[in-house]
Amino acid sequence: MVLNFLKNLLDDNAREIKKLRKVVDVINGLEPEMEKLSDQELAARTGEFKQRLASGASLDDLLPEAFAVVREASKRVLGMRHFDVQLIGGMVLHQGKIAEMRTGEGKTLVATLPAYLNALEGKGVHVVTVNDYLARRDSEWMGQVYRFLGLEVGLIVHGLDYAERKRAYAADITYGTNNEFGFDYLRDNMVMHADHMVQRPLNYAIVDEVDSILIDEARTPLIISGAGDKATDLYYVFARIAEKLVENEDYTVDEKAHTIAMTEKGIEKVEKMLGVDNLYEDDHTELTHHLHNAVKAKALMKRDRDYVVKDGEVIIVDEFTGRLMFGRRYSDGLHQAIEAKEGVKIERESQTLATITFQNYFRMYKKLAGMTGTAATEEMEFRKIYNLDVVVIPTNRPNRRVDLPDLIFKTEKAKYKAVVEEIVERHRTGQPVLVGTTSIEKSEMLSEMLRKRGVPHQVLNAKYHEKEAEIVAQAGRLGAVTIATNMAGRGTDILLGGNPEFLAKQRLRQMGYDERIVHLAAEKVPPNIPEVLEAREHFLRLYEEAKRETDAEQEKVVALGGLHIIGTERHESRRIDNQLRGRAGRQGDPGSSRFYLSLEDDLMRKFGSDNIAGLMDKLGMEEDVPIEHPLVTRSLETAQKRVEARNFEIRKHVLEYDDVMNQQREVIYEQRRRVLFGENLRETVLGMVEDLIDRALDIYCNAGVHPEEWDLAGLLRYSEQFYLPEHNLTVEALQDVGREEIRRQLLEAALAYYENKEKALGQETMRELERIIMLRVVDEKWMDHLDAMDQLRQGIGLRAYGQKDPLVEYKFEGYEMFQNMIESIKEDVVRYVYRLTVVEEPEERQDVQENLYQDQPKAPVRGEKTVGRNDPCPCGSGKKYKRCCGRSA
Repeated sequence: MVLNFLKNLLDDNAREIKKLRKVVDVINGLEPEMEKLSDQELAARTGEFKQRLASGASLDDLLPEAFAVVREASKRVLGMRHFDVQLIGGMVLHQGKIAEMRTGEGKTLVATLPAYLNALEGKGVHVVTVNDYLARRDSEWMGQVYRFLGLEVGLIVHGLDYAERKRAYAADITYGTNNEFGFDYLRDNMVMHADHMVQRPLNYAIVDEVDSILIDEARTPLIISGAGDKATDLYYVFARIAEKLVENEDYTVDEKAHTIAMTEKGIEKVEKMLGVDNLYEDDHTELTHHLHNAVKAKALMKRDRDYVVKDGEVIIVDEFTGRLMFGRRYSDGLHQAIEAKEGVKIERESQTLATITFQNYFRMYKKLAGMTGTAATEEMEFRKIYNLDVVVIPTNRPNRRVDLPDLIFKTEKAKYKAVVEEIVERHRTGQPVLVGTTSIEKSEMLSEMLRKRGVPHQVLNAKYHEKEAEIVAQAGRLGAVTIATNMAGRGTDILLGGNPEFLAKQRLRQMGYDERIVHLAAEKVPPNIPEVLEAREHFLRLYEEAKRETDAEQEKVVALGGLHIIGTERHESRRIDNQLRGRAGRQGDPGSSRFYLSLEDDLMRKFGSDNIAGLMDKLGMEEDVPIEHPLVTRSLETAQKRVEARNFEIRKHVLEYDDVMNQQREVIYEQRRRVLFGENLRETVLGMVEDLIDRALDIYCNAGVHPEEWDLAGLLRYSEQFYLPEHNLTVEALQDVGREEIRRQLLEAALAYYENKEKALGQETMRELERIIMLRVVDEKWMDHLDAMDQLRQGIGLRAYGQKDPLVEYKFEGYEMFQNMIESIKEDVVRYVYRLTVVEEPEERQDVQENLYQDQPKAPVRGEKTVGRNDPCPCGSGKKYKRCCGRSA
């Protein structure tokens, strides 16, 4: 008793929960009052809350009432009442923290509380999920509550057009995937007109499966690319070469570091095949790059584990969730090497147009919160990188799941044989079994073994992505056997005995109703379409039938011990193992779990299985006799911690380098937004002209050099190239005046030329042209800078050999390159503004014709109207055409 008291006294988490329970009591006290309100009166509370906010009340002031309103609306619309622990979870999310809630505790419903409260400010709330299915499902399902209370709900998924995206982001609460939110941010910073932007300022985000999105996916930055100009033939050539190379003879593989290295023998073999003397000469760097990628694609990238081939495309499989990552590609030519290996069409290498890491994207939100079943193991990383604290929320009912010790076998074959035996045994009794595998390949192999034993089962992996919710929902039925690849973030509860709503919907579809009608019929909101009314009657009848069926099954399943989880391998991350285990024992249900391992598993093979193998040999243990010892389990957990620490270092490394880019990105994007939102650029352009004049004076008329040695002819040539396309200044006239006077004359002449051009074009036209030129130049230079920074980063690691910190060197050189880019932007903007001429406006990105400076003026592009020899020149110089651009015609 005393020990428990002391433990709670020292436990920050327990103290936090105790404090929040007092607010829960206040919310519960409001419940009778809310129950008395009519639907209209309950919905009217939203307007009342907004008025109170406008009058100076804070969100914290409104929290108890707002949560009570949402709970009551959920009871009426969804038939679901928030548990006390869900109210605590909602408060934690509102505070901008991570709520760790066990699987089955209703995280989807929890998000409605802080989402509604924060949406009252009118600044937008983003609820971020891991895939399109969950975003769509949650926006429709929970959207019923928001719409009942008078709020708009938006949905951002793949394939929406501009108008749909704009509308979705303008809603009070917007559901979407992390990829779509990130890509929209990048696209918004590439548009040419402010009204083409879709996102509002990033206000508040609730990230579902926060560990999956902010940690697992944080190693891969988001990249928007344009088509490059590199040929693809070499990829096929090197795929054929790689096929002929032999592991451990021509190359070696380091699985821990995920790298390959060519041997001397292998290099000689490749040189002979290519007919080159030395593969590592400067001229052949592209060949070595292709070779490295081809061998990596062959030795390290496994089909149906790292990627799948679907409809002639190589699609990456997320190693943590087993889902297909559409639209994502491996960088640096590796994806093309895999395409060549698989013999599918190679997509051209691309040029990076914009890029950002998830870490830096999500850190831009004014307030960030997250929820997951497993965050405590990564608490340090959340705090260090995102400044997010983790609060572990107690379960609604005590956890009754039994976690059995791991069983370790000598070989993989023996392990799977034992797994199949256990499945067969439990299936015979009728107990539902969920089997977790680490790859599509393993799940299909296990499926084949069960088929031979006559065990009916369902397979859930990236290949059957569309059916995932349906398969998961029924995994708790009597006698069900489900094989799943990485159960992280599936987002659907496994109900013992089966899910009656899914069954009723399935039967409604069998009656011939389309998906839209089925969805509307299942909603609790009163329908106003005759066809939906009819379908609703059928749905309610089918639901009652299914409920009787599943309730009867539930009793039997509970008596058999609930859902049994079998893990066929330990994952590199403890969280993924915990997520699989967490599928059993939801809401106080009984359940059990056990992991089957072998010395041939990736984790065991990479991290110290030799000692255990030696022990098994000494004891003379048979292949199919397992060992079960806490020491082995502990050593495995130590290996997992080592891998997690290494992965954290990789993510930290990515972030440290991206932080350098991020500072530059923020400067460029901020300037770009100011230009987009109509800032008058006259002073900016003239400021650039002054900078160029000062720079030219430093180069050609340096104050530390005697005036007789000044290069005045060079100064005038430079001036003509940028801000004085024509002038009457001469070297002779400038010889007898001081540096300040030269500066004054250049500035006056440049200003006069600018004002003449402004008069000729009109102020409005001039401002619009300056805006377009500025955006175009900044975009072009930024893309080149991204490429240059990427090249710098690839080679910077070698500085470590010279006893220099690569990161410090990257920061220093990156800063120099950024400053050079800024100077280059100034030069191009001034040059184009001073030489622009208006042409008939075609489509966007072509509304300015730029006459670039050349030694010989270029003949203008002729439209339908021919310019007469004595007409004013269309370049805007003020001269006759025959004396200007017409001279070369």
